[in-house]
Amino acid sequence: MKNRQSSRRSNQDTGATRRVALATLSGTVLEGYDFFVYGTTSALIFNSQFFPSLSPTAGTLAAFSTFAVGFAARPVGGLVFGHFGDRVGRKATLVVSLLMMGIATTLIGLVPNFAVIGVWAPILLVLLRFVQGVALGGEMAGATLLSMEHAPDGRKNLFAGFPQMGTPAGLVLANVVILTTGAVMPDSAFNAWGWRIPFLLSAVLVVVGLFVRLRVAESPSFEAAVSRDHVVARPLAESLKVGFPRLTATLFAAVASGAVGYVFMVFSLSYGTSTVGFDRQFLVLCVTAAAAVWCCLIPFWTTVADRFGRRRMFLAGSVALLVAGCAFLPLMDSGSRAVTLVAFLLMGLVMPITHSVQGAIIADTFPVHVRYSGSSIVMQTGAIIGGGLAPMIALALQDATGSSLGVTFYVALISLVSLVAAVFMFRMPPASFAEPAPLPDREPQNQAV
Repeated sequence: MKNRQSSRRSNQDTGATRRVALATLSGTVLEGYDFFVYGTTSALIFNSQFFPSLSPTAGTLAAFSTFAVGFAARPVGGLVFGHFGDRVGRKATLVVSLLMMGIATTLIGLVPNFAVIGVWAPILLVLLRFVQGVALGGEMAGATLLSMEHAPDGRKNLFAGFPQMGTPAGLVLANVVILTTGAVMPDSAFNAWGWRIPFLLSAVLVVVGLFVRLRVAESPSFEAAVSRDHVVARPLAESLKVGFPRLTATLFAAVASGAVGYVFMVFSLSYGTSTVGFDRQFLVLCVTAAAAVWCCLIPFWTTVADRFGRRRMFLAGSVALLVAGCAFLPLMDSGSRAVTLVAFLLMGLVMPITHSVQGAIIADTFPVHVRYSGSSIVMQTGAIIGGGLAPMIALALQDATGSSLGVTFYVALISLVSLVAAVFMFRMPPASFAEPAPLPDREPQNQAV
């Protein structure tokens, strides 16, 4: 009888754990979709819709600046959601972030262009982009923690990697919707109003995401911290006690994946169409194929990390990212479709090696009771340094030099910085702090809330 009850409880725990993995993945896919619909559209459409009085280069730079606003807002979201995530819980904050992102994205699809309301068009665009950034700033760290803190023994990296899959999966979904929308209408119609359809579809996706996310249990590690009165009034300040050297090394170890990723996911679209001469559909297909490879390889690399350790894997991945990032734009410059496709697929192969485990690495820097705040501020500050500024910097360097050489040098430099930071990070002694263990007598919580 006891064996039967134990088996039933084990099956319930397994089902609840899988449901958490699905919920965190579905939420980050939606957030990634919303964020990348904006990124792709800003590279291809927004210069003519919202900045028509500027030159093509200045208009694209202005469109990329609105893209960067989302990254500037991410630390704000990290601060707000991190504070409440450490004090109220992971689950409630993730529901709010999902709603914020979905509503903001849907409203972007309804903003009139410059020809209709003048300067208010870019102003509204920036405001809604800011809301998107706040929402994403609260999402990534929280989703990683919720999944990781539910993980079975020996599978922490795998479960922490599920939310990381939301970035490439959201990109794939966004580009498939954009490609499909563009394929069923003339370019003139897509440029005029068809680009709004992918934004409006976010309203449907957010309903699906909420249905899945509301059915999961709170993190057992957070519940244990609450039961042992480990909740603190100022979790961010407490998280900074891990020390400046460790925080700095962890921050810069993760910036390369963002910088290189946004050069190949966003900047390549404007560069490839305006400079190399590829058509829009071909480049979007290349990015989509690379992102699909990236997404599918994350479970493989996180399983490798759980089995053999993540240090050497992360360092090897940092070297691979440096090499691939330096080769990417020169390969595009060949003008060959086949060579360009290989360049994108190479990025899809290399990106997941470091990206798959960096969420778990950042989370493990902090104790449970301040982990949301600490992880959020590191992730989102790194997102600004590495991701948000990358398309703008790349475009400015390309315009200044008249070639991709300056952009390649920028990619090489930031990749080298991350590699050196990772070496220092892994040479530091492990952080020592007392962790509240999950409650041993906790019943499975698989009911809908």
